[in-house]
Order: sequence, then C-alpha cells, then structure tokens
Amino acid sequence: MSRILERLPTGARVAIIRLRSLGDCVLSTPAIHLLKQHRPDLKLAVVSEPVFIPLFEENPDIDDIIVPSGPLLRKWKPALAINLHGGTRSLVLTTASLARYRAGFEHYRYSLAYNVRIPRAQQILGHERVVHTAEHAASAMFHLGVPTADVPRARLFTFKRWREQGYAVIHPYASAADKAWPARRFLDVAEFLRRALSLEPIFIGGPGDDPTPFQPWHVEISSDLKKTKSLLASASIFFGNDSGPAHMAAAFGVPVAVLYGPSNPEIWAPWRTESQVLHSPAGMEGITTTQAVEALARLKVIA
Repeated sequence: MSRILERLPTGARVAIIRLRSLGDCVLSTPAIHLLKQHRPDLKLAVVSEPVFIPLFEENPDIDDIIVPSGPLLRKWKPALAINLHGGTRSLVLTTASLARYRAGFEHYRYSLAYNVRIPRAQQILGHERVVHTAEHAASAMFHLGVPTADVPRARLFTFKRWREQGYAVIHPYASAADKAWPARRFLDVAEFLRRALSLEPIFIGGPGDDPTPFQPWHVEISSDLKKTKSLLASASIFFGNDSGPAHMAAAFGVPVAVLYGPSNPEIWAPWRTESQVLHSPAGMEGITTTQAVEALARLKVIA
C-alpha cells in the first residue's frame, strides 16, 4: 500500500476524476465516502462531465464539482489527483492538474504518467475473483491509505421527492440493442405490477428514447438527472435493463430486479440493495416474462 494519504496535510485538496458513464459515476460514490470517512478534513472535488454532475450534487462527502477543464482543475490546486476513469482525456486532466501526487491504476494506458500507480484490485483486496465495479473504485482508496473495509452502498441525494411511494419505475431502454429486453414483455410486467402489486407503473427514459411502445402507461422522458433522482428516490420498486438508472435506484435502497444479457452481473449487479438478477448470456430473449414477474414477487416492496 502506498499510504499517500498520510503525506497529505490537514485540509489538503483531492480531485477525483470520473468522467462517465452514469453507472460508473454512481458506483464511484462508495469509494468517495470511504475516503471522506477516513480523512474528513480533506477537501474533495469530483471532476465530471456536465450531464453527470447531478449525480454528485447534494452529496455531503463532496466539497466541489468541477467540469473537465485543465485550467479550472489547476486553479483548484489539488495536492492529489485520482483518476478513476482511465481514458486518455482523464489522463490529460490528471497531468494538467499539476497535483504533487497523480494516482491511476497501473493497467491504464500511459501509466508512467502517474507517480502513484495502483495495482490490480484483486491484489489490493487479496482475492483472485471477479471484482464488482464499486469494489474496483474502492480498492484505489485502500491502496492510497484508507483502511480496508466493507464497501458501502452507493450514495445519491435529493431534497426533492417525486411523491409518496405507491409506484414502480420501469426502465425499458438500454445503451445497446443486445442489452434490451423486448418491449412487449415490459408491458406485461407493467400490468402485473398494477394488478398484483397495486403499483402504478412509470416508464422512464432519456433523450432520444422512443416512448411510443409504452404510451398506454405514464412515460417520463427526460435529460434531467435531478428529476430522475427525485423519481427514483421514492419508488416502491424498480424493474429494468442493466443500465445507469438501475444503479441509481439501488443507491436509494430501492428493491430492484435487473435484466442482464451480455453484461457480467458479478461486475455490474445492483450493489447493496435488495435485488433480483435475471441473466441470459445467450441473449435477452432468453429471459421470460414469467421469470421476471416471479423475481418481482420475491422482492419486498417498499410500502
């Protein structure tokens, strides 16, 4: 372990670079929390793209949020920059920060640019197994000097709630066609939620998602993650494809049932919430409507 944190003076600034995507941003918050718990005196900033900034807003662990800009990051004057993203752009930002300590995983491209190179998560955790995304981010903090501990649930915050419980959120969209369950099956699940669980189904999607197949029901298409946070925070249950909103729901402690095709649930499963995972490596068509409603029936719905 590098114990870099022991070298930082009281009140030092730490920049955590996590540019995208939605799920990765959400699953970086347990690592941020572990760092803040260990060194509450440190000032923490997250560097993230504007679209994802609402994921970090209102979080008491985070003192500042910075859009990806070398000059803005230099102006903030971090003593330590931690790259949790790993791409070329995040490498440039880490270098441009002029932080005394620049940390990144040693498997990242151009890792020689980091003067603190973080080994494989398995090596840090002492387990040769598949590591969940939340554990991977947390392992960086353990290497830097945070005492090894259980990785907590992701942390999202909102002061605005959609309304009282009594509704189910359904996210039928996906980033790729092979990650999307057939639309007609979502309609069958919506009917089950209304009839068997007495929950109003609310479908959610983002810009560019077509609401037409689901318009017999309430559909919310929005680019505003603040609105999505408020909607998910009070949901009684969540059902959907493997996607960012599933991780957002899990961060609020909502019971979730999530559908997986090519993605590995060991890496991307809902983290630290009551959940049901339905996985068909051969294709999403392999998950039946019956399996989905049985999984939902096993969840303890928030009353």
